[in-house]
Amino acid sequence: MWTAIGSSVLAIALIAQTVTAKACSDDTPAPPPSTGGDPFTTTDGARFRVDTVFSGLEVPWAMAFAPDGRLFVTERPGRVLVINLTTNAYETTPIEGVVADGESGLLGLALDPDFAQNHFVYIYYSGRAGNATVNRLLRFREVNSRLAEAAVLLDNIPAASIHDGGRLKFGPDGLLYVTTGDAATQGLAQDLSSLAGKILRINRDGTTPAGNRFSNPIYSYGHRNPQGIDWHPGNGALWASEHGNVGNDEINAIQPGLNFGWPRIEGSDTFPGMETPVTSFSPSIAPSGAVFYRGSRIPQFTGNLFVATLRGTHLLRLTVDAASHRVTAQERLLNGTFGRLRDAIMGPDGNLYVSTNNRDGRGTPSSGDDRILRIAPAF
Repeated sequence: MWTAIGSSVLAIALIAQTVTAKACSDDTPAPPPSTGGDPFTTTDGARFRVDTVFSGLEVPWAMAFAPDGRLFVTERPGRVLVINLTTNAYETTPIEGVVADGESGLLGLALDPDFAQNHFVYIYYSGRAGNATVNRLLRFREVNSRLAEAAVLLDNIPAASIHDGGRLKFGPDGLLYVTTGDAATQGLAQDLSSLAGKILRINRDGTTPAGNRFSNPIYSYGHRNPQGIDWHPGNGALWASEHGNVGNDEINAIQPGLNFGWPRIEGSDTFPGMETPVTSFSPSIAPSGAVFYRGSRIPQFTGNLFVATLRGTHLLRLTVDAASHRVTAQERLLNGTFGRLRDAIMGPDGNLYVSTNNRDGRGTPSSGDDRILRIAPAF
């Protein structure tokens, strides 16, 4: 059974070190920011360039910008980096007890909406509970770019070497949303007594909000392995990306309390009381982190949903009608240019940031992988 622990302190040894202008995986100096070659042009005429702003990472999974511009990044083997992209200096906090096996490890990360005041950082990781592996949601306090004061908010979320979900984001309602996979046990996605195969919504202290339909953290259920969530900037609707089973990768418009079908239906299948996706993809593109473009630097992108894809090795651009939950156009950007892509977020400078995921054993790393890319207008 899953457990909510509130503010209980987890005894985890944390070691922080300061490293300046180095790749974090070895002693090779990180190269300065570089471009990805000639500018790219979309089908509707938007021109953009791609700059490498940080390199030498080891399987980065999640990214989040602090209000002061520092970039927080998780690496799946068990490290949290806090990076100054101006100087390329960073500090790292290894998290002890992370089980990085297959798709499990140190995954999601989110900063508190009041981070400037409380410096709270939330992470989702796979770890041990006796002889079993479980997923946990922890809250830390950031002090001088290091993580301290670990507290467990949710524990004993089912885990496996595949299908761990792991995305964390705060919604417009100020509540924390957490995606979980079915932990390779399909039936758990339909089991309302399990937190596996769900999108969860909790208060910042790990308790259940009063408005949750099932009086527990479950917000929606019937998910196989959702790894991307974001809210449309116009109407606040929640959209999610989800890994399918042998194709049938999905983009879903999430509504509270609804059943999204796995394992009974997927892709274009229908069944009473279960939701079908906005769109699906076969063969698989393995969609991961997702973000709506909220900037104005590339006007054609405003309101578009961008999804980082792993197997697809492209940045999926979706033009959506938020009111009717329809995709009206789609385009594959950077197709094969940078390999596997894991996360996509908006930066405080109004640019889009994307991370590569080529060092996870399933990709073909290039020199400098893994890296953080910045997508900016090409003037």
